[in-house]
Amino acid sequence: MNALPPAHRLRVAILGGGFSGAALAWHLARANRPEVLSISVIEPRPALGGGLAYSSEEPSHRVNVPAIRMSMAPEDPQHFARWLAGSGEMERDPDALWKNGDVFPRRRVFGRYVAAHLAPWLDSGAVRHVEAQATRVIRETDGAGWTVQTSAGPVAADIVVLAATHPLPAIPSPLASLVEAPGFIADPYAPSALAGIEPEASVLIVGSGLTSADMVAELDRRGHRGRILVLSRRGLRSRGHPAVRGEPFGDFASVPATTALALLKTIRATLAAARDAGLNWQSVFDQLRLQGPVLWAALSPPERARLVRQLRVFWDVHRFRIAPQVAAVLDRRQTDGTFDTIAARLVASNDEGESLAASFQRRGQTRIETARFDAVINTTGPAHAQALQSNPALQSLAEAGLIKVDAYGLGIETSLESRAVGRDGRASAGLFVAGPLARGTFGELMGLPEVARHAELVAAEVAKLLDAVPLDKATNVNAASH
Repeated sequence: MNALPPAHRLRVAILGGGFSGAALAWHLARANRPEVLSISVIEPRPALGGGLAYSSEEPSHRVNVPAIRMSMAPEDPQHFARWLAGSGEMERDPDALWKNGDVFPRRRVFGRYVAAHLAPWLDSGAVRHVEAQATRVIRETDGAGWTVQTSAGPVAADIVVLAATHPLPAIPSPLASLVEAPGFIADPYAPSALAGIEPEASVLIVGSGLTSADMVAELDRRGHRGRILVLSRRGLRSRGHPAVRGEPFGDFASVPATTALALLKTIRATLAAARDAGLNWQSVFDQLRLQGPVLWAALSPPERARLVRQLRVFWDVHRFRIAPQVAAVLDRRQTDGTFDTIAARLVASNDEGESLAASFQRRGQTRIETARFDAVINTTGPAHAQALQSNPALQSLAEAGLIKVDAYGLGIETSLESRAVGRDGRASAGLFVAGPLARGTFGELMGLPEVARHAELVAAEVAKLLDAVPLDKATNVNAASH
């Protein structure tokens, strides 16, 4: 079959080339013929697939789940593990193999795996990497297409998919006075962000999740031996992996809870049953993760909001575990007395020139304490609720009324078909959301297996448009399917 003229190909523009965007491009390219589908991935980084999560060159930053559970292809759980075994990466990083036989490679290695599988499609021209920053998205006046303005010029599209990376952490208001201070690190994943911290420096880390653990591990690798204090509202540290990995345990989906309280009671009962059976709690949370979409769908919007408000922090520290290599660093530093985590509320801060002062109130106490540090690192987690303000392309869509923040402050409101929902409550036929920014609709969309499945789902929705629209009408897909 002769290739169709470019104007007759369905043009898909994917904004963001991290794992979500790269996986979506891969699924689209594999399932559709290049003569009828044109895929452009708009990503400023020089390589696709890494994004914020998997482009770090820091050796201590490791994937936080075993390699055997990571895959671009949901139907093939061993996809990454097989690539890893033949890549030579294990010989270069023997510490990736943990005592129980699980493998936790460096994050950049997973990014290379994604890039390696997308490379043939880039070489063939089925996928095009637009190495630029998307700055604005404009819907054509006739509703028949889109123009994505980028730092390298415009990209025309029939379908736009928002697969933006995680936004940077928001700066808590009590730390606003430190923004210009040399010792304040607002973006912990910026290249060499920690390079200026001296070995004996005292460090305050605000936030106690995965990023916080990464910072401790990186500081330790760089030879830091000073005092590290981690502060968060509840003082909960991300949990680790079991010595022996088990199968998912429990049943939350047969009769899903319809309230946050009922779900909490079911989880507690299942944890007790797991203990009685000699099983670890991680197996229960693995089942919760697998059945998460069913659980989320069973809750009414008010109950979803209650779950996010009251239980999300507990879910996060149990669901998103740290690699055992990282956990070992934290445990050693805690034993040495150079690392501690406290539950406290930040009250104020001040740049005193020689040091950075932070005032906080410990949980359950009334007294305000003030301590001084050489460096303060902000690891409060991605500010998903602010994604529409911090990303210029998303901001342009929000100002046009084509997207809005979801009801739970987790990302972008989407339909069950992953289409973006606008200010008027209607879903845009040619505007999709892929990855974590869609989790207000789908629930658990932060873990890699869930993101991979969602990328496959969005690819299938786009393919439906390709099947439904005659090829000579492809460029009018938005109008035809509205």
